[in-house]
Amino acid sequence: MRIGDAENPPLRADASRNLGKILAAARTVVAEQGLAAPMDLIARRAGVGIGTLYRRFPTREALIAAVAEAYVTDLVAVTRQLGESSGDARAALRGLVDWCADPGRGALAAALADLPTQTFHASPAFARARHEWLELLDDLVRRGQRDGTVRPDVGTGDVVLLLNVFACHPDRLPGHVAAQPARYLHLVFDALMTGPPAPDALPGAPVDLDAVR
Repeated sequence: MRIGDAENPPLRADASRNLGKILAAARTVVAEQGLAAPMDLIARRAGVGIGTLYRRFPTREALIAAVAEAYVTDLVAVTRQLGESSGDARAALRGLVDWCADPGRGALAAALADLPTQTFHASPAFARARHEWLELLDDLVRRGQRDGTVRPDVGTGDVVLLLNVFACHPDRLPGHVAAQPARYLHLVFDALMTGPPAPDALPGAPVDLDAVR
């Protein structure tokens, strides 16, 4: 739910602050407890009354949809900032991997992945933001292919699917992989690039042989 767009007129300063606190608290609680996160807990974490919460979001579904929109809006902003601040598409893509693989954001993305698809289809703002993110990501991939840092046989959809599996669906991964998805996302990501792997140390810790015997 965007502040001050054509669908939602600008809010008073206090209402805008409350909305920001509610959405921040909702992100944290949903990441911790999933889509069934209690509304009263979200209100307490936000420091607002339950009535204030329900006046802004009459249903849990409305609040979760706003959280999903806020997440993808942040994804757009981060991808744009990385693309504009780095002349190296490979570095920008690695920065995006790090952002998506952050444990808190990964937990939130995993929770939001369980939303029914109609929730997203019902939100034109979400659809616009997602389309914008895909275009920004495609620009990064194509730039990397032009400068020779991204394999020419990689599609933007490959990157989306990798992020989706490792960041949004850790429940589908083996236990050791699910425990540190950033490590394995970086390993797979390096396979999409040309040249030697990045010199940065892999996140997480190596899994020794005894752990998988």
